[in-house]
Amino acid sequence: MSAKARSAFVCSACQHQEPKWLGRCPECGSWNSLRETAPASPTRSAAGAEEPQSVPLEAIQIQEGLRLDSGIGECNRVLGGGIMKGSAVLLAGEPGTGKSTLMLQLASRVQTGGRTLYVSGEESPAQIRLRAERLAITGGRIEVLPATELAVVLRACERLKPVVLIVDSIQTVYSQDIGTVPGTVNQVRLCCQELIDWAKTHGAALFLVGHVTKEGYIAGPKVVEHMVDTVLYFETGGTGIRLLRAVKNRFGSVDEIGIFQMGEAGLTQVENPAALFLTRRDSELPPGVVAAPVYEGTRVLLVEIQSLVVPAKGGISRVFSDRIDSGRVSRMAAVLEKHLKVRLADQDLYVNVGGGLRVTEVGIELPLAIALYSARLNQPVPAGTAVVGEVSLAGELRPVPHLERRARAAAEMSFTRLVHPADPDPKAATPSSGMPAGLGRAAATLAEAARACFAPASPVVPQ
Repeated sequence: MSAKARSAFVCSACQHQEPKWLGRCPECGSWNSLRETAPASPTRSAAGAEEPQSVPLEAIQIQEGLRLDSGIGECNRVLGGGIMKGSAVLLAGEPGTGKSTLMLQLASRVQTGGRTLYVSGEESPAQIRLRAERLAITGGRIEVLPATELAVVLRACERLKPVVLIVDSIQTVYSQDIGTVPGTVNQVRLCCQELIDWAKTHGAALFLVGHVTKEGYIAGPKVVEHMVDTVLYFETGGTGIRLLRAVKNRFGSVDEIGIFQMGEAGLTQVENPAALFLTRRDSELPPGVVAAPVYEGTRVLLVEIQSLVVPAKGGISRVFSDRIDSGRVSRMAAVLEKHLKVRLADQDLYVNVGGGLRVTEVGIELPLAIALYSARLNQPVPAGTAVVGEVSLAGELRPVPHLERRARAAAEMSFTRLVHPADPDPKAATPSSGMPAGLGRAAATLAEAARACFAPASPVVPQ
């Protein structure tokens, strides 16, 4: 015997549901706002509506032309090959990074025969026109709508039927159904859901521009990140450098990054970023600086790992690192103390990546350890030396993927020595055929890597 359907109590302010009546809504705090609603039948569909039917996986047809060319190669790279029709993309970043500029350039270059609707809740049409003239953008297919009310936006969408819909920003849009104050948790959640539903129903690509809090997280409810298909962060790298990074992507990889240069003409793509994060020096490297070939998606970038070791104030060691995980820095410091007898427990450790690139791959561990070692001993790594590898807690080096490609990238940048983990296969007595001749210096342990980096004379470890 089936259970009897029970009525629910829905808050008229935030649509929160409770199984019984409450004087105050636990979600938004409104008093006397819960109203009883009739239960929905769990066995019958709505009148006139057809129930969805299951389809065998092999019978599902894949449609061609589901992706749109954004006209910006770096955006295509991060999105996984282009803009997916019917997808929802959340672009977040701090104020002043160039989110609106990127969206306006994308709106003008996207390869589609339809229209692009740019909904602006923060800028007037005149301000957008001035930016477009400064960027030399001719917006023949771009429609600008200065609106913040959700109903107005949806009516414009039904009238224009845009192929690409850009909302800048989602925190300014509100619905009259739950009040007139934009930016609240329920407003952002409801407006996102309505816009995503419209985009998926009409096969349009939706871009939602969002803000970032001072802690570095996307403003608004966390559920919004689960509602969209792709979450992109637009970050400031160095002077004029902008990095586009995906932290969630249902239609592609999250390992790729897009690199732009901000100038008077807007954002320009960096076609060859291999040496973008290296500092050219005529003299030898200062102590604590090590070059490392890191793998970002399908590209190899040469970056500088910079470290500074100074006596701790109060005798308590602290780690200051925002471009490399501070836990990884502490782990490498512990490995150095254990296996190379370098005292770091009473030192403050400052770590940075030149150019502002945030690095997360494991191949950064060996160059990080060598940089700390060099800074503690106040002895520079010889010029022309690059380092890559993973370090275990036992002080052993583990191989990293795409070593040959990293070596070729280092050789193209005029590096003459690459210290890397030894091949764990004992039968591999000769270096790989992809390694440039005379470049590789294999090491099995952290101690061997330190000797290889500072060869021919190994520094004396301070007691």
